[in-house]
Amino acid sequence: MVRNIAIVSLSAGTIGEDFAKHEVEIGLKRLAAYGVNVKMMPHAQAGIEYVKNHPVKRAEDLIQAFQDDSIDMILCAIGGDDTYRLAPYLFENDALRRVMKPKIFLGFSDSTMNHLMLHRLGLNTFYGQSFLADVCEMEDEMLPYTAHYFGELLRTGRIREVTPSDLWYEERTDWSASAVGTPRVRHPNEGFQLLQGAPVFCGKILGGCLETLYDIFNNDRYPDTVTVCEKYGLFPTLDDWRGKILLLETSEERPSPEHYRRMLEALKRTGIFGAMSGVLCGKPMDEMYFEEYKRIIVEVVDDPALPIVANLNVGHATPRCILPFGVQATVDAVAQRITFDYDCHPAE
Repeated sequence: MVRNIAIVSLSAGTIGEDFAKHEVEIGLKRLAAYGVNVKMMPHAQAGIEYVKNHPVKRAEDLIQAFQDDSIDMILCAIGGDDTYRLAPYLFENDALRRVMKPKIFLGFSDSTMNHLMLHRLGLNTFYGQSFLADVCEMEDEMLPYTAHYFGELLRTGRIREVTPSDLWYEERTDWSASAVGTPRVRHPNEGFQLLQGAPVFCGKILGGCLETLYDIFNNDRYPDTVTVCEKYGLFPTLDDWRGKILLLETSEERPSPEHYRRMLEALKRTGIFGAMSGVLCGKPMDEMYFEEYKRIIVEVVDDPALPIVANLNVGHATPRCILPFGVQATVDAVAQRITFDYDCHPAE
C-alpha cells in the first residue's frame, strides 16, 4: 500500500503558479482522503519560469525522491515539452542509477521521456495519469474511471486489468476557480476498436505520447533534442522493442492528420513496427481527427498482420486508466480487456 507520495515537476512548473492554486488544493485534499502523506519535492512548486530555466533542479528532485526510503510513489505533477533536458544530470556519473530503488513512478505526456529514462535503467513504470490532470480534477470527485485505477495502484502497487470506460469527457475550456464543481460534458464510449490483425496478442507495453517520441528524431521544438536523446540512448534499441506492444497517444496539441502521418513515418524508419507484437492507440482528446488517425496508422504501418487496437482511455483524453510498462500484457479486443501477469517473465 502506498503511504508516502513525492510530487515532482519534471516538465512544466504549472503547480507553482497562482492560477493553479485552487486545483492543487483540491488534489492535496483528495490525496489526504486516500490516507497518504504528500511530499512536494523542493522545486516542484517553483513556478513555470524557474522550472523551465533550471533542469538541474528538476533532476535533483527526482534523484532525491528515489533516495528517500520513505517515498513509495513518485507522481508527476503535469507534462510539458522539455524533460529531455534532465538527461545529462541524471545519466552523467550514473547519478540516477546509483540512487534508484524500486518505487512506483506515474506520469504521462512529456513524462514519456522520463519513462524511457527509467526503462533504460531497468525500472518498470506506470503510464497514464498525473497529479494536476487527474487527482486535481475540478468536478466534485475524481472521474470514476480514473479514480478506479488510481485507487487500485495506491492499494496494491499494481494494475491487474484494464477495460474500456463507458464514457468519455470533453476537455475543459475554463480552468478558473469559478469553474470548480462544474461537470464535464459526457459522451458514450465505444470501447476498444480492433483496426487490423489478430484480436488477441501479448507483450510488454512501452511507448507514450507520440509528439514526445517524435521529438527524439526531430529538432523542430528544440534545437538539441536529437543530439541529447542520441547521446544518452533514450530511444530503446530495436532488440529492446522486439515482441513489445507500442503505446501511442496524442497530446492536447491535437496534431493535424498530416503531422500525425509524419510522426508515424519517423517511427517507422526506426524499424520498430517490424519488431513488435502489436500497437495500442489512445483516444485523441475530444476525438479530434479520430477517424483520420485510425486510417493513417493502418496505412503507415502497412502490415495487415500487425494487430492495432484503438480507442484506449489513456493519455490526454479523459477519463484515464493506468498502463503498467514492463509487465507481460495480454490484449483481448473481443473480451474488451487488457490483463497483466506480474509473475510471467518470457524471454525477450
